Amino acid sequence: MIIFDAVSKRYGDGQTALIDVSFQLGRGEIAFVTGHSGAGKSTLLKLILALEPCSAGRVFVDDVDIGNLSRRKIPYFRRKIGAVFQDHQLLMDRTVGENVALPLEISGFPARDTRRRVRAALDKVGLLTKERLYPASLSGGEQQRIGIARAVVNRPRVILADEPTGNLDPELSAEVLRVFEQFKAVGVSLLVATHDTSLIKRFPYRVLHLDEGELIDDSTMTI
Repeated sequence: MIIFDAVSKRYGDGQTALIDVSFQLGRGEIAFVTGHSGAGKSTLLKLILALEPCSAGRVFVDDVDIGNLSRRKIPYFRRKIGAVFQDHQLLMDRTVGENVALPLEISGFPARDTRRRVRAALDKVGLLTKERLYPASLSGGEQQRIGIARAVVNRPRVILADEPTGNLDPELSAEVLRVFEQFKAVGVSLLVATHDTSLIKRFPYRVLHLDEGELIDDSTMTI
């Protein structure tokens, strides 16, 4: 589903973010991406989203070589990918349902199809009864689940999560991972960038450990 083939990324100021990184993530697989601040985690996710080009090597997502995509095709490619962020990036003046509907509205989905998909996504994350509420009235864990529902409303093949539990306590963090596991069960591949070692120990999934831009370990943690 995701293949990094000897990928390096250097910026114009001479900073090297990734060095010769290679790995494969299969369909329906979850992996954590970990490492110190500045290790290259966010850059790795940006390459998958086609927000940055590789300096060397190739990145494939769902058999698509991202480096060969034209600018016109990139927005359509990104519909295969759902992104979840630490700060939720919710619009507080819109209801839960309206927040989740945003990607579909941007893509021009008909109103009837949008409502059906929004309700299905909210049901998947256990928030169907909160559809008409505003995000500020919900807990941190519930707000993160709104972000997950918005990320999956397009029915992506891949979910990328950048520090999705950084502001949550251990129980809420585990709750978010359990929601991710539901999507793993239906063949969605997930990469979760995190500093949260307690979460990694609690869920024994594969760990890709970056250090100064290099992939120094690729293993599975055991509890």
